[in-house]
Amino acid sequence: MLNALIFDVDGTLADTERDGHRVAFNAAFREAGLPWNWDVPTYGELLAVSGGKERLAHYARLVAPDLAARPDFDAFLRKLHTLKTGHYVRLVASGAVELRPGVANLIREARRAGLKLAIATTTSPENVSALLRASLAHDAEKWFDVIGAGDIVAAKKPAPDIYVWVLERLGVPAAECIAIEDTANGVKAACGAGIPTLVTENDYTRGQDFSGAVAVLSDLCATILAEVEVLHRTYSPHH
Repeated sequence: MLNALIFDVDGTLADTERDGHRVAFNAAFREAGLPWNWDVPTYGELLAVSGGKERLAHYARLVAPDLAARPDFDAFLRKLHTLKTGHYVRLVASGAVELRPGVANLIREARRAGLKLAIATTTSPENVSALLRASLAHDAEKWFDVIGAGDIVAAKKPAPDIYVWVLERLGVPAAECIAIEDTANGVKAACGAGIPTLVTENDYTRGQDFSGAVAVLSDLCATILAEVEVLHRTYSPHH
């Protein structure tokens, strides 16, 4: 029986990576006086690294090794990421980032059916709150029984830690949930926690290896809760 939906955020609920985070990172770079600019293809490549701070550190080591070797680099990184978060929250609050097709309808159907809802993401809690408030409702955070976000676990996706953390607090067995993801790393994380996983791919993730997923869809536009329940019933751990 399906009792809970667990959503990833970036790229799954909305195209936040290309139109939100990337734009906010570039604004933070300008504010910090850094000569960096992440265009769409570059950012797509950087998405192989999960987590904003981790992505920044990876890029700095590639293009500015002297900066990355400074003893105050970690403090600099945290400050830069805080600048970026501020730009992102303001951008999302302005309505510049919309939910992907079908997402809002699926969430509302699940609530009416009495399913538990949760979030499992590497993005910060501030980013999650901004998106939910701007795109669903002012109190949308309360719609979710558990929100796992940011640095609450040390190992980011593809490690299963964030899903394990969410499951423990949700109180629902992994087999009674379905995770909705958009990346190969996300699928590995959810499946690593034993959760049947549905993929809704996007321009950045199309063509990735989604081995182990229950199904791969272009979006959730035509997806209703009944169809998700059918996918869940047909899932086999040996799929």
